[in-house]
Amino acid sequence: MAKLLVVDDEANIRLLYAQELSDEGHEVVTAASATEAVEKLQAGDFDLAVLDIKLKNESGIDLLQQIVKERQTLPVILCTAFSCYKDDFSAWLADGYVVKSSDLQELKDEIARVLAKKQKAAAT
Repeated sequence: MAKLLVVDDEANIRLLYAQELSDEGHEVVTAASATEAVEKLQAGDFDLAVLDIKLKNESGIDLLQQIVKERQTLPVILCTAFSCYKDDFSAWLADGYVVKSSDLQELKDEIARVLAKKQKAAAT
């Protein structure tokens, strides 16, 4: 399937997402910080990134802006516990937005939607 970068400062969330998304057939690489994410982005190619907005001592929005600037073709899904960010214009740069929950089906569906959109755009 796809190679995904999951960025979240909570180890249990990274582990859960890695397990669930790997079970869906994706190759999952995780990062605990924006700094680590940038290093991993520079070291490899990814099909999609899933970012937490609130990272410890860092901003997922700042990371989103950096990704958009440096890797314009990499789709990004914001995943956060705070639904209020959906109306924040700085989050509009993302290709998708998911509010965290114990049911990961919404995230899986959003990943599938964004990857299909990317594949369709590449075919035209």
